[in-house]
Amino acid sequence: MTSNPELQSEISLLSQFKETRSRTLELVKTLEKDDFVVQTAFFMSPPKWHIGHVSWIYETIMNKIDKNYEFYSKEFSEYLNSYYQQFGVPHDKGLRGVVSRPTTDQIFQYFNTINQKVEKFIQTQTLSEDDVKLIMTGFHHECQHQELLVYDLQHLLAEQYRPVKKNEIVKQPIVDRKSIQIKGGLYIMGNTGKEFCYDIELPEHKVYLNDYKIDEFPVTNKQYLEFMEAGGYETYKYWLSDGWEKVKENKWESPMYWEKVDGKWHTRDFLGIREINSNEPVCHVSFYEADAYCKWAGKRLPTEAEWEKAACWNEYKQEKTTFPWGNENPTNEKCNLLESYHWGCSEIGTYPNGTSHSGCQQMIGDVWEWTSSEYTGYPGFKSGFDEYNDKWFTNQKVLRGGSFGTPKMSIRGSYRNFFRLDERWLFSGFRCAENI
Repeated sequence: MTSNPELQSEISLLSQFKETRSRTLELVKTLEKDDFVVQTAFFMSPPKWHIGHVSWIYETIMNKIDKNYEFYSKEFSEYLNSYYQQFGVPHDKGLRGVVSRPTTDQIFQYFNTINQKVEKFIQTQTLSEDDVKLIMTGFHHECQHQELLVYDLQHLLAEQYRPVKKNEIVKQPIVDRKSIQIKGGLYIMGNTGKEFCYDIELPEHKVYLNDYKIDEFPVTNKQYLEFMEAGGYETYKYWLSDGWEKVKENKWESPMYWEKVDGKWHTRDFLGIREINSNEPVCHVSFYEADAYCKWAGKRLPTEAEWEKAACWNEYKQEKTTFPWGNENPTNEKCNLLESYHWGCSEIGTYPNGTSHSGCQQMIGDVWEWTSSEYTGYPGFKSGFDEYNDKWFTNQKVLRGGSFGTPKMSIRGSYRNFFRLDERWLFSGFRCAENI
């Protein structure tokens, strides 16, 4: 992780902290008490665990800065530890929902206590550059869990969830789709490190790319349904060996949350049980499914370098920008992120103001996009935080671009998300690329 500490005054840090914590509370404000303890699958977590865990991370940060810091409770630390061996044996993720203590009320009391501790810590401690980086990591870690919480709320409640804020999705006419040619050559990939970013976005480094094409939009439900109707899930030749085993083992025949009602495909999500919208990006597909579709279509997934260049490189000015549209922060006119409060994907073509310099649209927001790249460190990678990112450098693929559940604070063109190849409960889609 890195940041420019000169830009992070005490007031700025406090403001970011309060804004982040308020958004967490807003996401769970309308839940019933019984909702907080339920774990509907081994891959998700009860809402109360997320609320507690993001607070516990601030304790680990304060402990790193001040070795005399005393943790709130050994019991809380044992339950809320996700995977940090340095703080003891973590509680089994798949069993987070089988314990009743700490109670939901106790977790919220803990949440509020940590608020007070962090605010006092920021106001009274003399913070070094590294200290500021650690505290900002806490903000961004909480943003990550806000998105994970949204995934879990959809799995837990779907249309029964009542968000505090909800805006209607603007419908767009069907637009023509095309593949865009991107010029190859040397490309400087990664983040400059001048603003906050994670260690896995560093350092900037040169990669060589051949000329390639990449789709203007993510693959839509209509396009994916054509793959399904052509026997995509029954034809082994499109699938990686491990993926084919997953198809058979789990009886996959469609994206997650899809089901047939009266002979027509429907999905169940925050917007209810509804017929598939042909013009929305396909969502809740694994890497295996994305890869199989690309093979069926005679294309392939882009590498993350190809994705990043198509998203952020301005060929005319010979410069890279933070976002596809430039260096200005995301707005609801440019992309569909959490603060758009649509609670679902927008149709393709909804955000022409967010078009990249190369002509690609919706590269930020809506769905995380699978790439073909393995999740590992860049050349010259240096770990910035024990047990945070680099311990996952195996059996994961990189996704780019954010989703409708990603907080604006979290996303940028260089951000690297990662999941196992069979994960589907995240808001994941893809776009195709091809060789020239």
